[in-house]
Amino acid sequence: MCVLMPAASRSSPGWSPSSVFEPEPESPVQVDVWQRTSMAAERTWLAWWRTALAATAGALAIGRLAPEVLDTAPWPYIILGCGYAGLAIALLVFGARRQRELERSIVEGVHVPLPFRLVAGFTVAGVLLAIFTVVLVGAQL
Repeated sequence: MCVLMPAASRSSPGWSPSSVFEPEPESPVQVDVWQRTSMAAERTWLAWWRTALAATAGALAIGRLAPEVLDTAPWPYIILGCGYAGLAIALLVFGARRQRELERSIVEGVHVPLPFRLVAGFTVAGVLLAIFTVVLVGAQL
């Protein structure tokens, strides 16, 4: 368990706002735990980025390549591609917010679960995009 700077020490001499984000290392084990937890939060942020990059690639593939390959009107594919691009932007924004929340939760020593409304929002967006993709591509067969 990581022991972080207690609230009582905030009024002590030498306290500064920047020191809030640094744990008081009392032992090598506590430092190791803090570092591993911080690195796990960073890996989570990188996962948000990878997912956003995949959505960006999907936006390009659907918005630009699919109309040419299927030899069809481009406008519905462009709209769908914009949906995937919007998903990518949302993933980047919320991934950055989540990274900040996780780092703060490490410092404060509290658990901050991912809000269900965010999970539900991304799930609904993903399902709608997938359904629209299937319907659009299926209509071309």
